[in-house]
Amino acid sequence: MSTPPRPRAPMRRAAGFTLIELLVAIAILAVVALLSWRGLDQIVRGRNIITHSMAEERVFAQMFDQMRIDTRQAASDDEAGAPAIAIDGGALQIVRVFAVPPGAPPRLQVVRYRVTNGQVVRYASPPLATVGALRRAQRGGETGAWNALPMMQGVGSISARLYVPKVGWTSDMGDVRAQLDANNNGVKVPQIGNAPVPRAVTGLEVSVGARALARPVTRVFLVGE
Repeated sequence: MSTPPRPRAPMRRAAGFTLIELLVAIAILAVVALLSWRGLDQIVRGRNIITHSMAEERVFAQMFDQMRIDTRQAASDDEAGAPAIAIDGGALQIVRVFAVPPGAPPRLQVVRYRVTNGQVVRYASPPLATVGALRRAQRGGETGAWNALPMMQGVGSISARLYVPKVGWTSDMGDVRAQLDANNNGVKVPQIGNAPVPRAVTGLEVSVGARALARPVTRVFLVGE
């Protein structure tokens, strides 16, 4: 009597993933990685833009704050022997009182703001003690004795207007000199209470245009205030 054959055991499926399942998983991971990279890239770009904007704002603030100090410390027209604030040769020139220790004789200083190679540079003369030195500094160029301080880069233009009483805002130095002559001619001798001669320029408006700006930034300063 023969033994009946044993039934075959069912074949077990090999453990693992099929090729199609692997391809689908890789595609999903690629999409997730791409979306994550784009999101991270936008975050980094946004942070860089904010950081750059904040740095530019600090530079603007420092430059305009220095202009405000120079304008506030502007000498009188009598002390300068000419308009204390002038626009000449593409530069803004301010004759200011130089801070000296108590008891020391007064000194004046000529300051110029000029755009050089796309950068605003503040040129400052050494302290001036004589009228001759002041005249040479007002009419001459920036020599090696002057201090040059770079203020802001990427500047396309810088313009200024002066506020002259009875004239208004102007960029014409002829209006300033006419006002100065009128002030000097209007002085009566003796003056009541030794009142100083009025300033020919009482306000300063500065506009700075830069490549990174949609429009120029403008600030207004009071002279001697």
